[in-house]
Amino acid sequence: MFYQTEAKPQGWRAVAVFEDRPDRLIYLGRSSTQVRAGVASAYFDVLDEEERDNARGIRLERWQGAPDAGRWMQQTMLNIPSLAKLAHSA
Repeated sequence: MFYQTEAKPQGWRAVAVFEDRPDRLIYLGRSSTQVRAGVASAYFDVLDEEERDNARGIRLERWQGAPDAGRWMQQTMLNIPSLAKLAHSA
């Protein structure tokens, strides 16, 4: 049996991690650079105040495998953005 795999990951994503609820997708992009650049503004756009208060971290993941038969692999944990940093970058 032949399994098709790709040399490059299909995509990257940032996922908010919580202790008391399921993880939540924040940002999806084609490269880790793109996800890292967009995660701060997306964090404040996607999550409400209560969710931001309960977030324990942000997981950076990349897709490993074929588009229809792969899985998300954790690469690193990102820092939780602050409003001060977001205002400074704008």
